[in-house]
Amino acid sequence: MSLAEHQARLAEDGFTIVEDAFPLAFADALLADLARLERETGEGGGKNFFEGFSTVRIYNLLARGKLYEEIPVHDTVLALVEGCIGKSPLVSSVSSIAIGPGEGAQPLHADDQLIPLPKPHVSIICNTMWALTDFTADNGATRIVPGSHRAPANPELGRDYATRAAVMRRGSILVFDGSVWHGGGANGTESRRVGIAMNYCAGWMRQQENQQLGIPLEVARGFAPKLRKLAGFGLYRNLIGHIDKCSPVDLLDGTAPRRVVGE
Repeated sequence: MSLAEHQARLAEDGFTIVEDAFPLAFADALLADLARLERETGEGGGKNFFEGFSTVRIYNLLARGKLYEEIPVHDTVLALVEGCIGKSPLVSSVSSIAIGPGEGAQPLHADDQLIPLPKPHVSIICNTMWALTDFTADNGATRIVPGSHRAPANPELGRDYATRAAVMRRGSILVFDGSVWHGGGANGTESRRVGIAMNYCAGWMRQQENQQLGIPLEVARGFAPKLRKLAGFGLYRNLIGHIDKCSPVDLLDGTAPRRVVGE
């Protein structure tokens, strides 16, 4: 499918799937490192029905290893994200989600439903799910209500809606508008469904994870320029996010503050 076709599907249905978007060797490397992080952090299942009692989540992945730096800058995904929420988006959150055997279906929700804006509204969030394992209807593939990004409200908790399972092979990426109704599926198999939630927001919004405090400066200094900007070490439209009229990137590159706002 061409980029234009993906963009059209994202606009119409609120989601699209980029098949075979990254090498399986990269998926294997990510799975191995997530297993390491789970051992080291001691992370276990969630504590509520939304995060899932048999679902393990590890947050702030950009601060946890060089391996994760390749994820936010995927060219095809970024093109789709920018087409959805505009130029100069920000990394909102990078986390892993491992749905374990026996987990129930997550309540349907919209990722922007905490934002106090009347719906429908201009797209402000665009999120992705990287399939590190196959996503099937039986093991917890994300369930989506197609076209719901144009709905005038958020889904009602506990109400049944007709959903479509985002079935995809490992190595594929689901891209969806932050207004679309969705939720993790129930896992009725004996294996985990593992993905990485790579979430973006418009450049003028507050990020879900505080990237500037959550990522140590010595780690951010090693980021490529594109990733620095995505993490928030830059300016939106050469103004929003400045420090005394200077870009926060000056905190990373060792130069004296350089005034760029109003110059």
